[in-house]
Amino acid sequence: MSDVGAPTPIRAGRGSRGQSSFRSMLPQRSDYEGLSRTWRADVVAGLTVGVVALPLALAFGITSGLGAAAGLTTAIVAGLVAAVFGGSNVQVSGPTGAMTVVLVPLVARYGVDAVVIVGVMAGIIVVAAGLLRLGRVLAYIPWPVIEGFTLGIAVIIFLQQVPSALGVAKPEGENTALVALQAVVDSIGGGSLQALALVGLTVAVMVLAPRMHRSVPASLLAVAVCTILVTATGWDVATIGAFPSTLPTPHMPSLDPGELGGYLGPAFAVAMLAAIESLLSAKVADGMADGPRHNPDRELFGQGLANVVAPVFGGMPATGAIARTAVNVRSGGRTRLSSVVHSLVLVVVVLVGSGIVARIPLAALAGVLMVTAVRMVEAPSVAAILRSTRSDALVLVLTAAATVVFDLIVAVEIGVAAAAVLALRNVARTTALTETPIPVEVDDREEHELLAEHIVAYRIDGALFFGAAQRFLTDFARVADVRVVILRLPDLQVLDATGAQALGQIVADLEQRGMTVLLKGPRPEHVRVLRIVGALAHLDEQGHIFDDLDAAVAHARLHAAGIDHDPPRTTRAA
Repeated sequence: MSDVGAPTPIRAGRGSRGQSSFRSMLPQRSDYEGLSRTWRADVVAGLTVGVVALPLALAFGITSGLGAAAGLTTAIVAGLVAAVFGGSNVQVSGPTGAMTVVLVPLVARYGVDAVVIVGVMAGIIVVAAGLLRLGRVLAYIPWPVIEGFTLGIAVIIFLQQVPSALGVAKPEGENTALVALQAVVDSIGGGSLQALALVGLTVAVMVLAPRMHRSVPASLLAVAVCTILVTATGWDVATIGAFPSTLPTPHMPSLDPGELGGYLGPAFAVAMLAAIESLLSAKVADGMADGPRHNPDRELFGQGLANVVAPVFGGMPATGAIARTAVNVRSGGRTRLSSVVHSLVLVVVVLVGSGIVARIPLAALAGVLMVTAVRMVEAPSVAAILRSTRSDALVLVLTAAATVVFDLIVAVEIGVAAAAVLALRNVARTTALTETPIPVEVDDREEHELLAEHIVAYRIDGALFFGAAQRFLTDFARVADVRVVILRLPDLQVLDATGAQALGQIVADLEQRGMTVLLKGPRPEHVRVLRIVGALAHLDEQGHIFDDLDAAVAHARLHAAGIDHDPPRTTRAA
């Protein structure tokens, strides 16, 4: 019966799927599920994180070369946008030490306006990565690479504080290690003992205060103590200075479209760092909080928006901040309200506390970041990697060294490449060529010895791919000159085109030496590759491919018994 008049079902096309994908990135009611029960704890956590974030935001802004106001603006704007649009309910975003490592040479080379352009471009790249569902990228970065560039970042952050800690002007240059070394040279006869004393006092307060009470905001207390000391004694040390008491207005510098190409490399570096560090921080938060796990794609989307907006308001590119996120979770934060409150706390600081902020000595902020840099390094994790395998230890050391000598993107590239090469080498070593006994059952002992003398079987285990093909060819070059060779393939796990081509070459070489080659049990997925590269054509024609070992041995006996002349003997491969 015809269904005339029946409504035609509408299938979801690409457009509707794309709209659904975009809607999943937007704020949802479920983001604040349970808020009626947790709002008090969220507010307290937000206040705590805001207090902790204040000296870090100021310090990172100064270190980047953009100024303290830029760091505070970033914490406010990026923290708010990422809290609303990000994929984690407890993530706290803002300026981080890792981002200053990228920004310092950028500011030195292109100027302050370049940060706005690069930040917006990077934000667009991260937003696109979220929409393209690339949030699982962190799973493909090995643990030694992550720990290696974290260690390298910590070293750079520490070295960046050397000029302020010694009370000297920051020397010119892009390489942090060389700049720190020059600062040490400049401090001989021209440094400030008062600045060094403030650094020592900051470190002492930050180390001792948590031992007295865990909830004490050690970094803020250290900065407050140093500020009071400088104000009371009149020490001649550098301070933050004039600080705006209002929020900045949006500003986008003029740009010739032809210049965009020159900013693409730095923008990609910023985008990659923002994505990796934010996803890593969100993953750490998942392990600490008892709420729902983060959505990595939405996290990229939210962080991308934050990086588009923050630079336009005079801030700097931002990422998820592991330390502040940890403080948020430990202080009871369970919904996005805590991150929003953290931003509002910093807004109040801008509006009513600018005069106090202006008096903060730079040496105190340098001390805060030095302690932060040391605490960034998870010593047990680094030690575990160094003790695990030589390959992992080498990857960690290479990544850390490349981070200090070159930059973060080059470091990650070197680390991932080294890890991939070493992993392939280890997989190639799993390829094994093993001679196996031949199950020949005959009554005549002499015939048994004759057949065993002229038939040999080898089992190929592991992975036969481009990384192992040459060693495989070398091993087979030592195969004995017998009448029949049976190659057993059921235990071969991996086979690529290079491995299949090598196997075909081995068959051809053995047949040229007068031996018959029989193939037993290649897997169906491997048969396809072997046929495509032409490795099975000759064996197919001769009927020398078997699914059963007994059938292969019976056929081998016929070939061995039908040849009267014994080929010359050589030593078999072990």
